[in-house]
Amino acid sequence: MLNLETPKKFKPIIHQAHQIGAEMFRPISRKYDRAEHTKPVELDMLASLMDGMNASGGEGAGAGKLKQDAGGDSGVRNGANMTAVLGMTELCWGDVGLALSIPRQGLGNAAIAAVANEEQLKRFNGRWVAMAITEPHAGSDSAAIRASAERDGDDYILNGEKIYVTAGERADALVVWASLDRSKGRAAIKAFLVEKDRPGLTLERLEHKLGIRASDTAAFRLENCRVPAENLLGSPEIDTSKGFGGVMQTFDNTRPIVAAMAVGLTRAAIEETRRILADAGVHIDYRRPRTHGHAAAAKLMECEADWEAARLLTLRAAWMADNGQPNALEASMCKAKAGRTAVDTALACVELCGSVGYGEDELIEKWARDAKILDIFEGTQQIQLLIVARRLLGKTSSELR
Repeated sequence: MLNLETPKKFKPIIHQAHQIGAEMFRPISRKYDRAEHTKPVELDMLASLMDGMNASGGEGAGAGKLKQDAGGDSGVRNGANMTAVLGMTELCWGDVGLALSIPRQGLGNAAIAAVANEEQLKRFNGRWVAMAITEPHAGSDSAAIRASAERDGDDYILNGEKIYVTAGERADALVVWASLDRSKGRAAIKAFLVEKDRPGLTLERLEHKLGIRASDTAAFRLENCRVPAENLLGSPEIDTSKGFGGVMQTFDNTRPIVAAMAVGLTRAAIEETRRILADAGVHIDYRRPRTHGHAAAAKLMECEADWEAARLLTLRAAWMADNGQPNALEASMCKAKAGRTAVDTALACVELCGSVGYGEDELIEKWARDAKILDIFEGTQQIQLLIVARRLLGKTSSELR
């Protein structure tokens, strides 16, 4: 059974991440929102500190070492997944774009940690790896990927386009999803580690975005890009009986991380709005029914309830991963709930704070812009709800589209 009390061993991690969010991220948040595509150099020292903690066996606040720990008879575990969720929540309470810009702590690194073998883990240790999945013709439906990978001796030759690659320009390598044989459908899609200096890999452009402007978002083209066979993540065999499960395992670990980002941003918006409303003379009395107080207070209480539900779903998904329990359903549930809650709450806070919330003197308007991506990347809201429906109804992807 899930114990909702935060284990003592996580309290230093939470404190550490909160201090980073408050003292490092918040002061430079607006600076890098305005200076889009400018690398936040302040994060280099932070990344080095986190690397040092990981190398010494300590646990930092980032998402660099996600792994599904084995369950068995060893008792309840709270491991790397819970660490990453709790730490990322506090970092994104500070700033989502800056959290995504910490070197070597991104979702590509989490993907490697989730499915890479020991040799790959050792070879890519210390590298910043971005995730390259989305294509011009394959956004929400990852199974529609057109990028191809053809075996040629000891190598694979990759061709295709990848867009919306978070941290693509700054990263050292990419996790590229490509199909070994499109005629065999989802089962043929594999993930490849592609170093940025590989001939045939070209950075096409950087995107101008609504939010998370501190984080660069890139588009790439692969033209006869030759990658060693040992850079394939997982098995090279195409097993149609297992379908898409192999590469999709990555999302079971990373979707709770994105949900944690949304939980952190939502809490930031709620706390700041509560302060602004209090300055205006609107106080929340939790002892009275919502209908007996100020309408603005009632709305904020509604947002708090949604936030708590999203937080608990996220903790559950991370706890299941740490304890070796299949969490694909729970990962999609927490991602769907937290992403939508972040968007709805941030926009509600803008409205509740009026001109103060809409102006650039406060960070609330920025959080409203940042929130939308959390409802989109790592699987859109609609896709998450579709996955949840399939799991609950026992339907396949062909039966329920």
